Amino acid sequence: MANRDYVKRGRAPKKPTKKTSSRQAPRRKPWRSGLLAILLLSGFGYGLYLLSNDPEPPAPTVVTKPKSKPKPSKPLPPPPEEKWDYVETLPNRQVEVKAKEQKVSEIPYIMQCGAYKTLSQAEARKLDIAFQGINSKVRKKENSSWFRVVLGPYKFKRDAERDRHKLQRAKIEPCAIWKETQ
Repeated sequence: MANRDYVKRGRAPKKPTKKTSSRQAPRRKPWRSGLLAILLLSGFGYGLYLLSNDPEPPAPTVVTKPKSKPKPSKPLPPPPEEKWDYVETLPNRQVEVKAKEQKVSEIPYIMQCGAYKTLSQAEARKLDIAFQGINSKVRKKENSSWFRVVLGPYKFKRDAERDRHKLQRAKIEPCAIWKETQ
């Protein structure tokens, strides 16, 4: 079988030829479409004019019939008696609440919000905490090169937790709470 190229088939490219016909394509006349648009708009305007001159329709009259009272076939039963007396007793009622007393520990709570190698880093953290309205201290432990930022002492752990949540909302974390041991 011979290898043939069926796509090209050895054709030469066609040269563009001009058709010279005695008939030319009819030219559109734009004035016709303009005239049609004007006629449509004027017809629409005339319709609106006629609608605006229409008299208003007469108001509908409503005929009401006098209502006659229906005659009860049997007498109504007496209203039921209330079983509950909460309407009268609630305003006068008093509830006693006994709250547990919190234990005040002998050892107060402290909160540490960082330990830093340099004093300048610790002072920067102390400044961030001070912008939240909370007092803090920078402590250096003996025989150590670390500077700790400490808040407190707090009598109740709840107070320390309140300050920790305030610092968390200001993106100052992590802070740890524990009992102070000195």
